[in-house]
Amino acid sequence: MKTIAVVIAGLIAFSGAAHATDATAPVQEIMDATKRNWADNNSDWTDIFDASRLDRLYSKDFVTRYQAAAQFPAVDDDGISPFDYDVIVNGQDACPLEDLTMAAAAPVNGTTEVTVRFRKSACSDAPDTKDYTTGRFEVVEEAGQPVIDDIVTENIETQGHNSLKATMALIAKDQ
Repeated sequence: MKTIAVVIAGLIAFSGAAHATDATAPVQEIMDATKRNWADNNSDWTDIFDASRLDRLYSKDFVTRYQAAAQFPAVDDDGISPFDYDVIVNGQDACPLEDLTMAAAAPVNGTTEVTVRFRKSACSDAPDTKDYTTGRFEVVEEAGQPVIDDIVTENIETQGHNSLKATMALIAKDQ
């Protein structure tokens, strides 16, 4: 009987560890696409908000806000995106991403914060070539799957942080 209890406790601990690891899966897919987008040899831009990714990788609330903001495209050329910059690198220009790391914190109130860190200006002559960009993905579980509920980036000018959900709400409201 004691052996069964130990096995059950081990399985519960293992499933919890596996669940915590799963929180990085949607973030990994987005970061892989972003890394490809800024690679030297990239010819096709991957939309991290295309319909197939919106349905799989983002929370319902995020999708609702994105769809509301997408009614007001930032650039008339594509007529789709509410953003005129890459929301992950937090800018319009970047080099191939270097030194990319990702770490998931322990879940707090149902949200797992996955922090990514990378250098986006290593190929330039700018003074910030050695600086790291940090972003936080807030991952929640919906229908048993980890999904991104928000993307929070650094605001270098204000030394604060920008919530993409808040930005999308402003785009939809101010238009």
